[in-house]
Amino acid sequence: MVVIERKTKEERREEILDAALIEFADKGIHGASTEDVAKRAGISQPYVFRLFGTKRELFKAVEARCFRQTLEIFQRAAEGKRGEEALEAIGKAYEELLSGDSVHLRAQMQAYAACGDPEIRTVVRNGYGDLVAYVERVSGVDKERVASFFAKGMLMNVLASTQGGDAPEPWAMRLLEGARGDQG
Repeated sequence: MVVIERKTKEERREEILDAALIEFADKGIHGASTEDVAKRAGISQPYVFRLFGTKRELFKAVEARCFRQTLEIFQRAAEGKRGEEALEAIGKAYEELLSGDSVHLRAQMQAYAACGDPEIRTVVRNGYGDLVAYVERVSGVDKERVASFFAKGMLMNVLASTQGGDAPEPWAMRLLEGARGDQG
């Protein structure tokens, strides 16, 4: 006899979010379909709607989780550290995230691209604001240093997006080396 283990609603929700992350990262909110998300998650499309209501709500949940996961990475990296030491640890952890997880990066970029929608913009604003607040709190550095830190992070996003896993172009290497060398 085959025993089929039923998954909890929360386990299914996480599987849907995982599947939707991939679909939205590849196609954005307008190009991805809930049918493809459901297929990838191995469930029915109506179940996606039962848990999330609309595609927009699903996208918002994916992006909120993406920002939350980034914050958790920041927190683990900075654990027990303060000031510049914390910033350096967070920066390295973020660089590792970008180099190892193109889906996370592409989903993040899709979130920025979808900010024309006020509800999505609120999710992005809140998520990014949480990152800034944490960095400010753990580092204790001035606002110029925090701004420089996040500017470098956005530069890293652009470089990671445009290089797509290929060997970096010489101009990209110069920018990356400059960002790493400038403690701002």
